[in-house]
Amino acid sequence: MNGTIVVTGSSGFIGTHLVDALELHPGLRIVNLDLEPPRKKSHLRYWVRCDIMQAAELQQIVADLSPNFVVHLAARTDMEGKTVDDYATNHVGTQNVVAAIASSTVIERAIFVSTQFVVGPGPLPRHDLDFRAHTIYGESKVLAELAIRNGKLECTWTIVRPTNVWGSWHPRYPREFWKVLQSGLYFHPGSKPVTRSYGYVGNVVGQMCAIFEAPSENVNQRVFYVGDPPIKLLDWVNAFSIQLTGHRARVIPQSLLRLLAWTGDCLVAVGVNFPIFSSRLRNMTEDYPTPMEPTYALLGPPMTSLEDGVRETVEWLRTTGASRDSL
Repeated sequence: MNGTIVVTGSSGFIGTHLVDALELHPGLRIVNLDLEPPRKKSHLRYWVRCDIMQAAELQQIVADLSPNFVVHLAARTDMEGKTVDDYATNHVGTQNVVAAIASSTVIERAIFVSTQFVVGPGPLPRHDLDFRAHTIYGESKVLAELAIRNGKLECTWTIVRPTNVWGSWHPRYPREFWKVLQSGLYFHPGSKPVTRSYGYVGNVVGQMCAIFEAPSENVNQRVFYVGDPPIKLLDWVNAFSIQLTGHRARVIPQSLLRLLAWTGDCLVAVGVNFPIFSSRLRNMTEDYPTPMEPTYALLGPPMTSLEDGVRETVEWLRTTGASRDSL
């Protein structure tokens, strides 16, 4: 790739890794449009402060930059919102990004980052518009995908739906899952094997870069899930447990874990942190695979194995402030 690429929200988790990947393309000028400064000091030279909710400001910045490529990552991704309006950054912000792209005559390709949560657990989607939103966050991303389709963009555009993405710089896992696992407080439900979809962040950004390099007719106006093949949840957990603790995770009867989850519900309700509660237990006992085959048919299998991704992530935890502050 050669030219200018604008990435909205690349100060965040996935964006940090995407910038690292884009730096391997010497012909690219990288611009990060974000309200917050980058996590890595070496990325500061790419940062332009921008609020995608300010449509006129965004359109002027894009016009001034005249990018050839756009990746729209900026979003609110937590699960704390109460209504879809709390996630206006996702759908209204996407409308603004679409409008800014539509007003440009030089943008060749755009990738819009959605989420697997536009289709919740249950049957796999029958087609790209077969939505069944999971969480309010997922609802906001459905609206964002519809805004993209209604934008009548003339450039080549693609929607990607990341699975549960993990890796270094993750915003929550260091103080949540990895911390609980390291401290010996993680207990896995002894139920039937549960299949989930995860994605090592290096594979996710690699797939996004590969979409830019794929023939336009293979990716234009298409949706691709990005991440790794669905995996048994306990296998994924044990990959981290062995690296962090030297042994596999403890498995206990689901009935006992359900009692702990009810206790957790009560404690969380009064503001006390507890590692297990009902919604988390439901996530641990519910299948949630995603259709990865079209992605691999086009791009090939992920480059980084589970073992190598876990090794890189744990090394980051042990050699940065994340391990000292959170583990």
